[in-house]
Formats: sequence, C-alpha cells, structure tokens
Amino acid sequence: MIELDLSDRIGALRQTFSDIRAVVGVDRLERQIAELNEQAGAPDLWDDPENAQKVTSALSHRQSELARIMSVERRLDDLEVLVQLANEAEDEDSATEAKQELASLEQTIGDLEIQTLLDGEYDERGAVVTIRSGAGGDDATDFAEMLMRMYLRWAEKHKYPVKVLDTSYAEGAGIKSATFEIDAPYAFGTLSVEAGTHRLARISPFGSADKRQTSFAAVEVIPVMEEAQEVEVPEGDIRVDVFRSSGPGGKSVNTTDSAVRITHIPTGIVVSMQNEKSQIQNRAVAMRVLQTRLMLLQREEEAAKKKELAGTITASWGDQMRSYFLYGQQLVKDLRTGYEVGNPAVVFDGELDGFISAGIRWRKREVD
Repeated sequence: MIELDLSDRIGALRQTFSDIRAVVGVDRLERQIAELNEQAGAPDLWDDPENAQKVTSALSHRQSELARIMSVERRLDDLEVLVQLANEAEDEDSATEAKQELASLEQTIGDLEIQTLLDGEYDERGAVVTIRSGAGGDDATDFAEMLMRMYLRWAEKHKYPVKVLDTSYAEGAGIKSATFEIDAPYAFGTLSVEAGTHRLARISPFGSADKRQTSFAAVEVIPVMEEAQEVEVPEGDIRVDVFRSSGPGGKSVNTTDSAVRITHIPTGIVVSMQNEKSQIQNRAVAMRVLQTRLMLLQREEEAAKKKELAGTITASWGDQMRSYFLYGQQLVKDLRTGYEVGNPAVVFDGELDGFISAGIRWRKREVD
C-alpha cells in the first residue's frame, strides 16, 4: 500500500513561493507588461529603432519573469493532484514522478528565492562580462579561454542569449581577453558575484618539466546600460583606433578596418569591439560600455570616499575569489563563501549555480 506524504515539504514550498510572489510583485509586473504592450503596439514604434529595441527587450524580459512565476504556481497545483492520484490508485510510477517533480520544484523555487535577494540598482539588467588573462603566460591565456567557455556554457544551460562583442587571441594558446553580453533578466545581479581574480593551479600542458603552474585571470561584470547619459566623455579624453578584426593566431577575419579600440586617456580604460559589421556600430557599442565603466568607477570612488570618512576601509572581495585545482585533490573552491565542488570538469562545463547562489547569499550577509 502506498502512503505518499509530501504535505510538509509542499507546504514549505508554498510558503516560500508566496513570499517570492510578494517580493516580485506579480500585480505590478502585469501592469508593466500591459503598459509595454501598449507601447509596443504603437504604429510609430520603429520610427525610433533604439527606443523600439528598448521597449521590446523590456517587454520580453518581464513576460519571461511572469511566465516563470505562473509556471511554478501551476506545477505546485499539479504536484498536489499527482500525489493524491498516486495514493488513491496506489501507483508506484505516479509516486516516483511526484518525488522527482518535488525535487525539481525545490530547485526552481530555490533559484527564484535567490533572485529576490538581487535588489541592487542595476541587478535586474543584462550583463557585459570581460575576461582578461593575468600572470602565467600560456597557462593564463588558456585559463582565460576556459573561463570564457565556462560562462558561455552556463548561459547556454539557462537558455540565455549571448553576444560575443570582442575577442583578443593570444599568439600561443587561448585568449588575452574577451567581452560578451548576456541579455537576460537579472544577469548582472546574478553574475556580479563572479567578478574578481580567479586562480588556476595545475600541471602545465605547455611545459616539459611536469611542474605545477599557477596562473590568473580577471573577470569583470558590468550591467547593460541602454543609455549611459550620466557620464559625458569629451572627445579630447579619448583616443580611437581602428583595425581589422582578427581570429586565432592573429589572422584577419575581414578585409576592412571595422574593429574599434577606444582608450579613455584620463583613466587608461580600454574598450575594444569587433563583433559588429561596421565601424560605426562597433564604436557605438564601445562607447556605451566605456560610459558604463566610467559611471561605475565614479560610483566606486564616491563609495570609497564615504567609507574613508567613516573610518571603515575594508576590501570587499580580496585579490583571489576562487581557486581551481586540477592536480592532486581536484577541487574548485570559493575563498569567500567556502563553497566547493570536487569535480572541476563539471564546473568548467558551466555548472556554476551553486557557486553563484552561495555568493549572492554571502554578499547579502556582508551588506546587511
């Protein structure tokens, strides 16, 4: 006789989900969708392509968020019916299906709960991620490429659209740097805890002495800003260089000087773009990213000054936020949260949600 009792776990999930619904504000979300639908239906919408893109993107994001909430609500209702049917019919298959669905819902609602912790000013925006190789020669450039693939695989697993904006290939292995955009709700808030210095320790595949090699790569995450009007950049403060887009080994991938590199002279910030087809498009995207970086830099300086005046100067992240060990113990460990995984291969294949969730909870505790 089957006596499947999942009522306590389902009840706990319903309570958590109710709290999530309240924080997300489903009624507010529905009003926003109605307003955006009205704007999207305007006959002159595409007279201003930039604004049209902004409206349609915002509409898509909010519809996706609402659909996710409503889907979970339906699944909870269906789960209770499935448990009842399993008990009434004494059906082992239905009981197994109910347990699997409960485990899946616990994961999904856990992910939604993490999202409610993302309440920063820009957390709900998409993300622009830049990876740069550091010390370590070929191992470092190879490591940078491994990290890029890791984040692209993470985005692919979540079905998030990704656009590679720029890639600078190393002469040997891997990449010197890469910049890509992830266009998904809360991508910035989610991935911002990945920013910092990553360290790789392994037996180098590029040396002949089988010695352990330590190499480093930096990950930068900034929000996607549709318009970065808060920071004006005088033409005299920038140097613009144009060049041909290149592929692995330095080979040109087109025959025109369409790639753009903008250097902000006062700060030394450099932004390169080569993904778009025209020089004008690449320059526009590069300027948007530069303005965003300058705006965030300005805010960081203001925050640091406030901390200095208050007499509390503390490092937020530390020089190394995560270590990847590919020899001996085979381990990936976050040095802030203590979260670790004993299978680096799955981490490099995009299984990052555990690290990200732990990082978001850690950051919330630090802020509070």
